[in-house]
Formats: sequence, C-alpha cells, structure tokens
Amino acid sequence: MIESDERARLALRARQGAGARYDAKDAPAETLLLARRGTAYFARKLNELPDGEFVLPSGRDGWTRAMLIAYVGLHARALASMIEAARTANNAVPLVFPAERDLQRIRTLSPTALRHLFDHSAKHLDVEWRDLSDAGWNCKCTMPGQMALSETPLKRAQVLWNAGALIDGRAQKRELFDCRQEPNSLFSLAGEAGYSEIFKVI
Repeated sequence: MIESDERARLALRARQGAGARYDAKDAPAETLLLARRGTAYFARKLNELPDGEFVLPSGRDGWTRAMLIAYVGLHARALASMIEAARTANNAVPLVFPAERDLQRIRTLSPTALRHLFDHSAKHLDVEWRDLSDAGWNCKCTMPGQMALSETPLKRAQVLWNAGALIDGRAQKRELFDCRQEPNSLFSLAGEAGYSEIFKVI
C-alpha cells in the first residue's frame, strides 16, 4: 500500500475510535482499497447516468446499460454469499449464483430499483469483507475453482473498473482493467466470455 494511503487509513481509525469495525490485520489492504475505489468510481458513473439512458447500449456488445448495472449488483451478491458461506462454514447459507435468465429478468427493474440493487449489494459485500478474520482471508470457497477469499477484492475491482468504463458506451479497450495479468480470470467484461462463463469461477 502506498505510504499516503496507509497514513490516511490510520488517521481514519483514529477519528472513528475504538467502537468502529475494521478490516482484519491480514486482509489484502491494497486490493480492498482498489475495490472500494472502484465502488466509488462506478457509483459516480451511475449517478451521472440519467434514468432515460438505462435502455441505451453499453460498451459491452449486446448489453444495455441496465444489464451492465444489474450484472454489477448480482456480482456483489454472488461474492457476498460465497464469502458468508465460507466464513460461517454454514451450508444453509443460500448461495446466489445468477444465471443469464436472472440478468435478463433483473435488467427490467426500474432505474431506481437498479440503483438500489447496486448500493445495497455493494454495502453487503463490504460488510462480509470486514467480518472476515485473519484466518478467514486464507480460506477457499468450496465451489469449483477453489477461489481463495483473499482473491475476491481483486475480482470485484476488475468488474467495477471495467463496468464503470463501459457504462456510457464510449470505453476503449486500453481503458479497461487488464485481466490478462491473471490468466485464469474470467471476469473481463470486455472479453469474449458469455455471462454464464463470467460467473463460472464463483
């Protein structure tokens, strides 16, 4: 983590006091920061988007802006449910792994509902990250692919920064988060993978 970021983090803790909740000491601070900044970036882009433009094409071939926003919300829900199941070792926790039919259905929600989906799902995921212990960050999910929970902030960051660049339909490939640094990643919204493939690793 950059020294200035670390100073800012320590200053925030000092202001918030002992009763506030923080990430575990061994949490992946750099990628969590990247994901949280990605959340702020996507939120800004979403706030700039008029309700009447949700039906327009996004920068991802075949997807409207509403579909892209729905995807971002469903992605957060999927990660949060996976983390909760691993954190609590509770098989009764419902795992939310959306299929393409879910995206097609949820994209028909009103712009207000889609905005709420993004906001609520992002907050839920952040709570799950904050609830992870040091040991929890080293756990792996039980789904195919055995993703380590420490990988989830980077996966989320990839989705958020790419979606933010693609939401207005004007993104260039050079602007997108480079997922090629991780050959096994299937989260690049700019790639050729279909919706079901993007969620395969969760």
